[in-house]
Amino acid sequence: MLQIQSKRFYLDVKQNRRGKFIKVAEIGADGRRSQIFLALSTAADFRDHLGTFSEFYSQLGPPNSDTIPEDGKLKSEMMIKDNRRYYLDLKENARGRFLRVSQTITRGGPRSQVAIPAQGMIEFRDNLTDLLDEFGTDDGGFKGDLPDGRHMRVDNKNFYFDVGQNNRGIYMRISEVTTTVKGNFRTAITVPEKSWSRFRDYFRDYCEKMAECNEKSTTATSVPAESASPQ
Repeated sequence: MLQIQSKRFYLDVKQNRRGKFIKVAEIGADGRRSQIFLALSTAADFRDHLGTFSEFYSQLGPPNSDTIPEDGKLKSEMMIKDNRRYYLDLKENARGRFLRVSQTITRGGPRSQVAIPAQGMIEFRDNLTDLLDEFGTDDGGFKGDLPDGRHMRVDNKNFYFDVGQNNRGIYMRISEVTTTVKGNFRTAITVPEKSWSRFRDYFRDYCEKMAECNEKSTTATSVPAESASPQ
């Protein structure tokens, strides 16, 4: 935890199935909380950017309301990690200068952000460096190639099996697309990788039971009725 002006920042190293990451939480003076998540490798890049932004900030003159850009931005950079983008903007407003760090997901979704007072960027960088020195910059987690997606058609339905990965781990999305005169209708479920074997066992069990039922039904219908004995 570090205190910068009226804000508290918590830097926590955490781990899930995808690997290790750092959660950065900002607690404002009013108790409002905001947070972003950085993979260890992304945190290392962010640490380097903090040094660059700090050098730029140290060369700025005193704040001058007449020279503030219309959008308030003094310097900007962007980082990309998997499906996440991070926008770093050193800004200035009536309350002073600060580094706004925004995190977005390329497929859409809410934006999360924290704002670090410019005077505290060096302290923030040093604390981040301490964590990276202790835990390294290797994200860990799964690094192999994920299986390709597959598709099959049954009557007027298409089934798609797509394997993906997010910050919670590996998953399979099973999509059902039904074609009607009014158009296509899609429904989907997401199955975490840790439960795939149970799904497989359940499907195999149902397949075996249905095979037994079909075999009994076929046997019953193929046996001819006994003919009546001649008198």
